[in-house]
Amino acid sequence: MAAADLAMEPWQRPSDAYLVQLGLDALMADIEAPSLPLLAGLARGEYPQARELFDLVLEELGLLPLTSENLAKARWTAAQWWAGQIVGCQLDPVHGAKLIYEEAAAELDYPDALQLIVDLAKALDLPNDQPPDQQHIRDRVTSAARDFLATEARQNHSL
Repeated sequence: MAAADLAMEPWQRPSDAYLVQLGLDALMADIEAPSLPLLAGLARGEYPQARELFDLVLEELGLLPLTSENLAKARWTAAQWWAGQIVGCQLDPVHGAKLIYEEAAAELDYPDALQLIVDLAKALDLPNDQPPDQQHIRDRVTSAARDFLATEARQNHSL
């Protein structure tokens, strides 16, 4: 069993295919780890090797042993990356807002820095008679992502 899976129930563990996709995404984001190309390049018949390679990549990146601090840092990094993808028109703003909301903000106990994006993602899921204006929401998410990145950049430069 992969070390990163120890804290998860079986139904919560990502599929092998998803781990390979994460490897591809990490390569596209210019993340460097010796085993990352091996993970990203697995053929469908080799997917059972994905968990072991994923753990190896996490070790090479210094993310194992998995601690709450490492996990929180990874969620912040993911939120920043998704925001950058939104601003760079590489990720649909609606999908990106939902990823930031569900995969980062919810797990980080809804930090203030992500609240506007969370609110916009929630607005997309509200059951109502009139669907939200998707383009307006996309524009607002893109603006919120840009503001989030600017705030993060200012905070990181002031350290």
